Amino acid sequence: MLDIRHIRLVQRSSFHYLVFIALLGACTAGETAELELTSANISELNAAMDAGVLSSEQLTRLYLDRITAYDQQGPTLNTVMLLNPNALERARELDIEREAQGRRSPLHGIPVVIKDNLDTGDMPTTAGSFMLAGSLPPDDAFVVQKLRDAGAIILAKLNLSEFASGGAMNSLGGVIANPHHLGRTPSGSSGGTGAAIAAGFASMGLGTDTGGSVRGPSSANGIVGLKTTHGLLSRDGVVPLALSFDTVGPMTRSVTDLALSLGVMTGVDPADDSTSKSAGKSHTDYSQFLDPDSLKGARIGVARVFMGVDGEVDWLVESALQSMRDAGAEIVDVELPDWLLESRGKFYRAIRYPEFKAQIADYLSTLDDEYPKDLEELISRAMTLNAPRLDGVGPNPSRWSLMQLEVEASGLDGFEYEAVKAHALPLITQTIEGLMSSHSLDAIVYPTSSTPAELIERPAGISEPGSGGSPVILANLSGLPDLILPIGFTGRGMPITLSFMGTAFGEPRLIGLAYALEQRLQAIRTPALTPPLAGGTIRYE
Repeated sequence: MLDIRHIRLVQRSSFHYLVFIALLGACTAGETAELELTSANISELNAAMDAGVLSSEQLTRLYLDRITAYDQQGPTLNTVMLLNPNALERARELDIEREAQGRRSPLHGIPVVIKDNLDTGDMPTTAGSFMLAGSLPPDDAFVVQKLRDAGAIILAKLNLSEFASGGAMNSLGGVIANPHHLGRTPSGSSGGTGAAIAAGFASMGLGTDTGGSVRGPSSANGIVGLKTTHGLLSRDGVVPLALSFDTVGPMTRSVTDLALSLGVMTGVDPADDSTSKSAGKSHTDYSQFLDPDSLKGARIGVARVFMGVDGEVDWLVESALQSMRDAGAEIVDVELPDWLLESRGKFYRAIRYPEFKAQIADYLSTLDDEYPKDLEELISRAMTLNAPRLDGVGPNPSRWSLMQLEVEASGLDGFEYEAVKAHALPLITQTIEGLMSSHSLDAIVYPTSSTPAELIERPAGISEPGSGGSPVILANLSGLPDLILPIGFTGRGMPITLSFMGTAFGEPRLIGLAYALEQRLQAIRTPALTPPLAGGTIRYE
């Protein structure tokens, strides 16, 4: 039986209290309520812990069991770079604190996983490169510290594209697999986070997005993801790729979990000037925007220019649009200017290459003397590795070849860089927001990827996210938010997602719209390769 004494803990949050009452009602009616780990959201896990039928330590062990079964064995997804050796000890401490004082936040005692380009003062941060193996940063990234302050447990550092660019592999951790199909890419650069969350290794994961690196993996692995407004979340302590575009974003298995996670990480950070833009525009609780009726009366623009490539993708997009109409939304076709579509890749590279060249040197200067100090030295060391080593380290020529283009880029005082940053980027932002304003749109939607996840052994010449051939790059050029929602599966079982792009700091509206559509579609599924484990069901009796 449930211990009613624990209601006092649940009542600290009305959102979780409602979840608890629903579960309690099932139990008092003589039924057994069950939560399966891979489908339970953070609110349900909190209710179970507040009710005394689950502890953070037990929850952490359940996730570790799944990592052992599916990441290191079985399909061998290879998402984890490093497990936190102190995770279980921290879980026990948070259990004691919860019992004595209640929870700090919705993430109290909840295990989360983070991409290995976010600094952790107690674990190495490598950006997936053998050249940074063992590098221990001086302290936590701002968002990592916010997660710890909220009571979240950093369970693992995750595999990624090397230096957050290129395919879903790196020289230190190797190739990442897609849990829906081992022959398909999980996409980059947050491929480890996307695959880990889809496989149920944690409740929430953090990725970074410079040219699609949260949204590509969210789409390829069939999960919810958010490319945040530029400046909403601090990038302090994140290995930079291009600070004009770099953002941090949550990746989850539900819009509810995304909303609950986002608010604990917001806040102006003196170490990241971009966050000053969020003053008075961010929230500490985004769960208040989880309204199932959000689509009623909404006006949704459709960028059909990104359709017409794959019939199955188009079918699922049209089905999602019809579901929005059925919910009371008005669907409006919109046209993006030809000049924007034709020049987006050139504008992106004009900023991305020079900034990585300069900004990676700034980051490397904070590391111990044994590590490279600039892009030239990274290239020099990369040239010493042309075959796999016995310790598993192996060459990554595709990413290292890109470094040659980056090192040849102009400096930050180059005329093209200055012109694009000062004039082209504001023009793009004003154009997209003006398009939305002129049509009175709440969001512009499009298929996150015009095709299902590509084969890992990809034909030459197919563009990666961020190269200019992908629609998601528009949100990076403009700094606008873009929320990814699964909308269904192809006939061969690959997930397809829809992007909701909004106005600056318009995350509340996007969360509401995506939540309303999610409730109608219910299109997230546990991958067949990573099914529930025995013992992974939490029961209320």
